[in-house]
This record gives sequence, structure tokens and C-alpha cells, in this order.
Amino acid sequence: MILTIDIGNTRIKTAVFQDNIILNDAAFDANDFQKQWHKILNQFPNIQCAVVSTVRNATITDFLHLQNKIEVVFVNTAIKFPFENLYSTPKTLGIDRLVLATGAVLQYPKQNRLIIDAGTCVTYDYVNDNDQYLGGAISPGIRLRYKALHQYTAKLPLLTVTAPDSFIGNSTQMSIHSGVVNGLANEIDGFVNQYIQENENFIIILTGGDANFLAKRLKNAIFANSNFLLESLNQLYQYLKIQND
Repeated sequence: MILTIDIGNTRIKTAVFQDNIILNDAAFDANDFQKQWHKILNQFPNIQCAVVSTVRNATITDFLHLQNKIEVVFVNTAIKFPFENLYSTPKTLGIDRLVLATGAVLQYPKQNRLIIDAGTCVTYDYVNDNDQYLGGAISPGIRLRYKALHQYTAKLPLLTVTAPDSFIGNSTQMSIHSGVVNGLANEIDGFVNQYIQENENFIIILTGGDANFLAKRLKNAIFANSNFLLESLNQLYQYLKIQND
């Protein structure tokens, strides 16, 4: 069994895999870090390895309590990924984006792939059908947009994510909901349309905490999978095992 761990900007997500099947997945705040690890390991004593992707400054010392029980593999930029990285600043490329690109390459061979990760930020990552990672885009996620409207204005309230009934907001609150939610949906559709116009044999993968919420509001046909990064961590580990054998 493999435990995959995705340490994001706001939450930590985990999944336990038997081969390619998810036996258990969970999401929790960073404050519950050690409590949740013990709970998972007690529930699944046959876990042999934890594969960790983090966008924070977590170090191996944060996992010493795990190392005493199982192998811990940190994904880093020194790993040999199954694609050619043509990003002009490869050392600044987030580990989560590298992992997502890996999953897209291994799951969807010989296709052009656009991976959209809708979390704290929305990231767009493009890998062509020659397995070349070319880059993408980064923009604020849903909650960042709500917070920015509140923090950088004098009177606009801080709202929680709500699906607007119409693109025409008939109050200040509904105008904010329309601007944030419909604005992000139109942004994603706009990016997708640009990629599709320039490329054939294309697949678009939408993942992240807001994937299912946004998928219902998009015009383009998109494969939504909120666990894609966790699945990609498992596939990366299997790929590295084969390379090292």
C-alpha cells in the first residue's frame, strides 16, 4: 500500500492506494497533521511508503515520526519526470504542477494535455503530445478573489462561495458572486478555447478543491477529477520504481 500526501497552501490531502485503487482519502487542516497520520497508519498498517508533494516549506524533519515506521519519499525537482521540462525557470516551477503534468503524461499518452488545478490559486499547465512541458498560467482562486474584493476596498463584504443565479447581480452581494464565480468560469473557458484552437487531439483535466463546483459552470467538455494530484503521486512513485529497477 502507498500513502500519497498533498500539502497545499491551505489544506493537506491524503489517499491510500492499493495498486491504482483508492482505498481511503481525506482532507484536513495542517494543525491536525500528526493526529491524522497516526489515524491513517493505524487503519492501514500495510502502508509501506508515503509519497509527499508540498508547496510549503515542509522538510523531512516534519516527517520523522513517519520515517520510523515507513519509507518517506519527497517529490523534488531533482527527480526524473516522464517529460521534457521546457519551462524557462524550471527551479521555480511548483512541485504540484510537476506532479500534475506527470499524471497527465502517464494517464493520457500521445495527447496534448491541459491540466487546470483550481485551489488557492488556479494553475494551468500544458504538456504537448511529444511529452514536452511548455508552461501555462497562474491566477487567483475563488476564495482569493473574494478576499481581495473585501481587503482592498472600503465597503465590500467578505462573502463565502455561492453559485450565482444569474450573470446579472441584482444586489452588491449577488454582483460579487457573479463577478467571482462567473468571472473565473469564463476565464477557464477562455483559456481552454485558446488551447483547443491551436491544438488537436486534446484533453483537459480539471482538478483541485473547487473542481466539481466549477465543472458544472463551464461550457467546454472537461474531465473533472478532484483527486488527480493524489493519483498522479501514486503513478509517479510506480514510474520511479520501474526506472530504478
